[in-house]
Amino acid sequence: MRDHPTGTAERIVAANGIQLCCDTFGDPDRPALLLIMGLGFQLVHWPDEFCRRLAGRGFFVVRFDNRDAGRSTHLPGTDYALTDMAADAVGLLDALGVGRAHVVGASMGGMIAQVMAALHPSRVLSLASLMSTTGRRGRGRTSPWLLRHLVARPARTEEQAVERRVRLFGAVGSPGFEQDVAEIRRVTALSFRRDPDHRAGRRRQHRAVRAAGDRTDELARITAPTVVVHGTVDRVCHHSGGEATAAAIGGARLLLVPGLGHDLPPGAWPTIVDAVVENAHRAGGG
Repeated sequence: MRDHPTGTAERIVAANGIQLCCDTFGDPDRPALLLIMGLGFQLVHWPDEFCRRLAGRGFFVVRFDNRDAGRSTHLPGTDYALTDMAADAVGLLDALGVGRAHVVGASMGGMIAQVMAALHPSRVLSLASLMSTTGRRGRGRTSPWLLRHLVARPARTEEQAVERRVRLFGAVGSPGFEQDVAEIRRVTALSFRRDPDHRAGRRRQHRAVRAAGDRTDELARITAPTVVVHGTVDRVCHHSGGEATAAAIGGARLLLVPGLGHDLPPGAWPTIVDAVVENAHRAGGG
């Protein structure tokens, strides 16, 4: 176990044949709430205070590094699918002794959470899909204006990584909310130290997303209470992706947040946390 700045502890657990790094917030006797992060990002990209707020609403919050990110197993030379990443999440619940969880995923993490809810319904109490999409062509498209940021040369040093991330979030972040640039710098430096060779893993994750294709029919199988949260100015994943997700899942609620981009700015936390908690209550948990 490794001490973490939040005062919790990171630990490595065996799950689905690999090793996953996770940490937790709150009382383990409360209903579990699993956070799944997006492409190339790590558990530390779920803001500590955001996690504490969810824990304060009565949940045992678990966040983790996906395969090929952070301190979890990296798989050079290996192809895998979103179904494998969803099985990782189920394996993590097994390792923690959690039978069922409320599941929240952001971006690619939203896709993994959707697959988990569709293929492992007995393990998912409720689903919150944030800034994600169905994979259907023409939905959730990325603004061409962002391509120069997304294909930039890799950072060779921690300082370069930090400055690049600040520029990236200036482009993809939320114009309707103030950014905490100091926190972006801190977390980027921390994530670089945790996984300096993250770019190779990010490419493999991206292949898994592309290979998944259109999952609309699969999403129709989801029965867990679902809320879909998307920003109206998301340049990475246009809000049409969120609209398509909500339309594909029976009974899903769609929340479009004015001024929200492809990030989790502090000013949007009350809205997002309320949406997640209210949806969890629909399942009778939390």
